[in-house]
Amino acid sequence: MAYESGAIDATLAAAVGDEPALIAELRTAFLDSVRSSVDMMRSSRGAEDWAGAALRLQSLAGSFGAVQLMALAEEAVRRSSQDGVLLRRIERAVERL
Repeated sequence: MAYESGAIDATLAAAVGDEPALIAELRTAFLDSVRSSVDMMRSSRGAEDWAGAALRLQSLAGSFGAVQLMALAEEAVRRSSQDGVLLRRIERAVERL
């Protein structure tokens, strides 16, 4: 999704200025953290683990302007346990970043 990617890049540019290499490095670190959170959600062993990973994902997404991903993570926080359908929607949103 171009909007999500553009918002992330704009957020990074606002934080570090016109430093393409640093923006690319921070973007990679952001995506690594997002993928780690999704992996934690996938391997969660109960509602507390699921909610903790979803909260981490929501925070990351919000910090970088990934609005759609943030909304999906917020939805996951409200679930009482792992939801495979929602997790696949989150994974698709991450692929579009």
